[in-house]
Amino acid sequence: MFISDLLPPPSQRRSPYELQNQSDFDQIVSDGFVSICDYACLLSERSARRMFPNLINFRLAKLSGFRRVFAHVAPIFFELGIANPETKEISKLSVEPCESESLVVTTFEILRSEIPSFIEREQEFRFLAVTLETLNGLFYTTPAVLCARYSDEEYLVNRCRGSREIFFQQYGQYGIHKIWLDDILPCRVYLQHCVLAAENLHHIAYNNFLDHTFLGDRKTTIREYLGAAGSGIMEEEPPQQLKHIFGG
Repeated sequence: MFISDLLPPPSQRRSPYELQNQSDFDQIVSDGFVSICDYACLLSERSARRMFPNLINFRLAKLSGFRRVFAHVAPIFFELGIANPETKEISKLSVEPCESESLVVTTFEILRSEIPSFIEREQEFRFLAVTLETLNGLFYTTPAVLCARYSDEEYLVNRCRGSREIFFQQYGQYGIHKIWLDDILPCRVYLQHCVLAAENLHHIAYNNFLDHTFLGDRKTTIREYLGAAGSGIMEEEPPQQLKHIFGG
């Protein structure tokens, strides 16, 4: 089950396609499980198992044609008290298509029955079915679900059913009027967690994260950002009450 095999050359493979409804996920169910792909905090197996206690087959993979960008406002950081609106350090990671990029990610399987709660928790994203590779270049035969960049317009229409009241409940109450912005910076505690998760996972994942994760300008890498004078992000301690969540 979930064994990699060679597929036709990339030019002959189907492009990533969107999973618009819960029933669409049934297209990629295999033996009662659905593959998930993550590129951020779930590079940490501990974090992945906290979110999905029944996951199986946690492993490294390669995702081509996408880049990681800090351009997504996350209300959870406001709820946890780790967002800093004054400095604009309020961003979570998302990915977006970029033909020249390639990411080291994690993938694992969850039960089909867990998909509804997964959709609800990640509702601000676009759900894509993507083809992953092993690190030695074999293509997986079963697509994995990727949470990719959405748009404010689509979110309002499709997730909030056009209701400004629902948008206020999810975002507006925190003073957030747009989800997707290019002039914001990573939430410090979250960024540190992602970097540590990548470092603890594998040196290949760590270097890939530093060099293939960008600020909203799509130019500044996280390696450059962390290396800036006075950054200090990696030396900071997460809040005591959140150490079980953040810390790699």
